[in-house]
Amino acid sequence: MWLPLLALIVGFMALVWSADKFLSGAASTASNLGVSKMVIGLTVVSVGTSAPEILVAMAATLEGNPLLAVGNAIGSNIANIGLVLGVTAIVAPLPFSKRVRRTELPWLLGATLLALLLVFDLELGFFDGVLLLAGLALILYLLMFGKSASHPDFAETIREDLKALPQMKAWQSAAWLLGGLVLLVLSAELLVWAATDIATRLGVSDMLIGLTIVAVGTSLPELAATVGSAIKGHTDIAIGNVVGSNILNILAVLSVPGLLTTTHLEAVALWRDFGAMLALTVLLALFAYAVGSRPVITRFEGSVMLLFWIGYNALLVQQAMH
Repeated sequence: MWLPLLALIVGFMALVWSADKFLSGAASTASNLGVSKMVIGLTVVSVGTSAPEILVAMAATLEGNPLLAVGNAIGSNIANIGLVLGVTAIVAPLPFSKRVRRTELPWLLGATLLALLLVFDLELGFFDGVLLLAGLALILYLLMFGKSASHPDFAETIREDLKALPQMKAWQSAAWLLGGLVLLVLSAELLVWAATDIATRLGVSDMLIGLTIVAVGTSLPELAATVGSAIKGHTDIAIGNVVGSNILNILAVLSVPGLLTTTHLEAVALWRDFGAMLALTVLLALFAYAVGSRPVITRFEGSVMLLFWIGYNALLVQQAMH
């Protein structure tokens, strides 16, 4: 058991490091080719941040473990809201920006309902994957050509995202892009092997490992970055980052197992896992749109979200033991 556990830890670390290098190389390469900053921010940076989850989903599906990919996508969304936002709100109350309330949160609710509708027949197939990708394309189009694209706050967010990335010469950016991609693929393969081996040794399903160990592992960098931002007083970006990440998990990551193979789900996954994701998303919306309250996640509300996540994982463990 020690070897797969060690491989899992190494896989997570390599995945995070290589994703950062790949993202920097991709953004710098696009910039060197004359692509506008707005396009880079909306495509390369936004989608590139989900590269680890996408590569893990591809590796898992191609190795015959599509349920691990589904579990990672759904479990990451549950962890992002319950664990990441819950813990961060306890550290410092999190305000909702106007853009999140007006556009991004409704998009997340729509994407969540779309995913639930598509898997209601307990099957995730090619047509479902195409519809999810079409939803992502629609959102990117609206971001690029809609009213929000010309909003000063939106443009400032794009500039801030790009400012954090290093500027490199053409050969450096190409090396980081290709090297990061190769290491991403290798670390995703290692992670999937380790997670599958652990699932086999424990006698549990691949989806359960995806919902727990893999989901939490891919959410830990988000948790560290969000809590760090909150401690520094930059609480205004936390909710937007999580909402954006969750949209991509549904529309980009969840589409992968559907596009590559037909994935069959158990009924329990519909009411327990997709149901938990929907419940936490609706809870987030209630905190955002509650009448007579400030648009902020308070410490109490953060505690509620964290307790929900703990209770959900306790349920997974309890059911796995029977």
